[in-house]
Amino acid sequence: MFSTAARRASSWAFAFALLPCASGAAETNWLDVESRIQYGYYTEDPRSIESVMELLAPQANPSASRSYYAGLLNYRLSQLSLGKDKSRAKESAEACVNSLDQALKLQKDFADALALQSACLEVLASLEAWRTPFAASRSGSQIEKARHLAPRNPRVLLLDAVELYERPKGSVAEKDRALKGFKEAAAAFELERQDTAEHAPGWGAAEVYIYLGRCYLERGATLDARDALERALLIAPEYVEARRLMSRITSG
Repeated sequence: MFSTAARRASSWAFAFALLPCASGAAETNWLDVESRIQYGYYTEDPRSIESVMELLAPQANPSASRSYYAGLLNYRLSQLSLGKDKSRAKESAEACVNSLDQALKLQKDFADALALQSACLEVLASLEAWRTPFAASRSGSQIEKARHLAPRNPRVLLLDAVELYERPKGSVAEKDRALKGFKEAAAAFELERQDTAEHAPGWGAAEVYIYLGRCYLERGATLDARDALERALLIAPEYVEARRLMSRITSG
């Protein structure tokens, strides 16, 4: 039902076996690296994510993809640390921004990297008030560039909507715009899955349905929320947050 890239997140053990044995391997399968990062995020297991770090260590020949996935790894670590370990969340968010600076030096039109860096800057802005004006301004600039370069990229649409949804004291209008953005992102992911070719990056389909589920739950639209969460679990059966939200519906 879903793209090969999305299904990989549910087949982590197989993906692990396909990975190069050492970070110095001639060629890296980035979708398999992505699967390992995503599996650790879905299962809320920072150690699993950290086990990928060796594969993403800087090498003699810089790679925009390597730096991008180092950014994604640290973004996931920062997300898992929020509300638990502020220092760790800050450290990981800073590492994310720095890694994506390297990716963008190598590939200025890397829309996925611009959008992800915007998200990491938003994390930094939320953690330290003194950073907020600069980080928020740069975040807005990066996501705007990403939208201009790739207006139908599902991860760009997703991260743009996430920023609106998680904005502190967001207005009703902003929440409505976020919901619209998640719907557009979900449609874009559906189009992406129809492409039989594999693409890296390929993550995000499960996440967009999580956010749709949250939006619907907040509006009391239980049936819509359940449908969205079921879709998330079809893509990533091990997604802890999806199961947590689903339990709110089934136990209510």
